[in-house]
Amino acid sequence: MLAGSAEGMTLDEMARALDVGRRTAERMRDAVWTAFPQMEAIDDPPTKRFRIPSGLDGVFQTPTAEELAALRTAADGYKASGAEARAASLYALEGKLLSALRGAARRKVAPDVEALVQAETIAVHAGPRPFEDQALLTAIRTAIKGLSALSFRYEGGSTPGRTREVTPLGVLFGRSNYLVASEGAGGPRSWRLDRMSDLKVLDKPASPPEDFSLQAFADESFGIYHDEIQDVVLRIKPEGAEDALRWRFHATQKVTQEEDGSVLVTFRAGGMRELAWHLFTWGDKIEIVGPQALKEKMIEELREAGRAHGAW
Repeated sequence: MLAGSAEGMTLDEMARALDVGRRTAERMRDAVWTAFPQMEAIDDPPTKRFRIPSGLDGVFQTPTAEELAALRTAADGYKASGAEARAASLYALEGKLLSALRGAARRKVAPDVEALVQAETIAVHAGPRPFEDQALLTAIRTAIKGLSALSFRYEGGSTPGRTREVTPLGVLFGRSNYLVASEGAGGPRSWRLDRMSDLKVLDKPASPPEDFSLQAFADESFGIYHDEIQDVVLRIKPEGAEDALRWRFHATQKVTQEEDGSVLVTFRAGGMRELAWHLFTWGDKIEIVGPQALKEKMIEELREAGRAHGAW
């Protein structure tokens, strides 16, 4: 009724229409106002009228304080971790959303957003600051949208400084950021953004394979590095079982609790070095059942750490 009334309704009119008392009508009005902050109060002495302007078409498009706070927290998290380009995009989106709100709705929601933002934050973990050059990301996205080839000078791989021409397939964001692309007839591989320069979008068509999935490519590795895919089997001892049951080792994992209270985790992935690095954090609560390559990598990393700290 509030959305369908051009002149609005007084509290007495609401009470009569719904056959409730005035105090109940006040509580119902407040509940509607909380759900739809674009509702307006119009002075009509000696009382006030209330209405939801523009009908119901845009009612559910108005962002809530919780949604805006989540957006700000995500932007702050990106900024704190060094992901300046993505942070700037989210701050710009927040500004557009706020500017689209009517004055009354904006004034009503803004204090709640600030209160939530002050009460919630993201813990930033130690690690490399991701390289995010806005111009470089814009060029990559332009090529992906236009199905165009890319060329760049790459200071990495077996021939540093060589100019590459590739078909862009996507971008992997993580501890370091990578372009996923294929060169010539080769399969997809990862190229670090911070090692790329002189990037150009070419006037040359370059379409990704129809069956390519960036998510599937990412799932082939424990982290970023792609090598031979292994069948990984980990056993977490009973004292670490509670944590293991809540832990996400890999997107393809299968978790089984054994009769003795231990937990068996299995998945298929490459990236044994990164997996070994992660397993250090579990201390003596975890046992590598397989593959042998992961056991050997773990022992190699332990030896290197021992030599560096005078253990051998």
